[in-house]
Amino acid sequence: MGEIPEQAKRVFQGQIFDVYQWEQEMYDGTKEIFEKLRRSYTVEIIATTPEGKIIVQRQQQPDRDVWFLSLVGGRIEEGEESLEAAKREMLEETGYASQHWKHLDTYDGSNKVDWKNFIYAARECEKVGEQHLDAGERIELFFVTFDEFIELVDSHQLKRVCESLRERCIRARYHQPSHQSFYKMIYG
Repeated sequence: MGEIPEQAKRVFQGQIFDVYQWEQEMYDGTKEIFEKLRRSYTVEIIATTPEGKIIVQRQQQPDRDVWFLSLVGGRIEEGEESLEAAKREMLEETGYASQHWKHLDTYDGSNKVDWKNFIYAARECEKVGEQHLDAGERIELFFVTFDEFIELVDSHQLKRVCESLRERCIRARYHQPSHQSFYKMIYG
């Protein structure tokens, strides 16, 4: 996706989103103001246990009354590498850790938002401690099979999952070679 140009000025700084604007020359020589958002980069983790179950979260956040399903994930902090953030988020949100990590994909959202979501598989996750949740998190864990995970995504019960993972799950549900490929990608 297009980068925010060097001459862009930040006109708003928020907690999650910053707004940048710049003057852009049009094809006819006139000029218009263009705008783009920048948000913190994030990580999303497909975490599996030694028994092959995938860890799914049922969570609630203060800005919504409804609980929702998601994968483990969160924001990358200033100066943090994506894998470091994935390991931190995994431990904080679940109390689980893994010695076997694989970067699966980087989702580069919209052309109007500078945002990347780094997707990891964390294999053979073991419980090493308790959850250490932020003040604005309520998270319950449950464990599903690979096929149950695909069904949760395809049926939109697991709502917070990036588009590239959603597409893989839908392909895997209806196309056996894609099912095998996606399974191997997650489990190794």
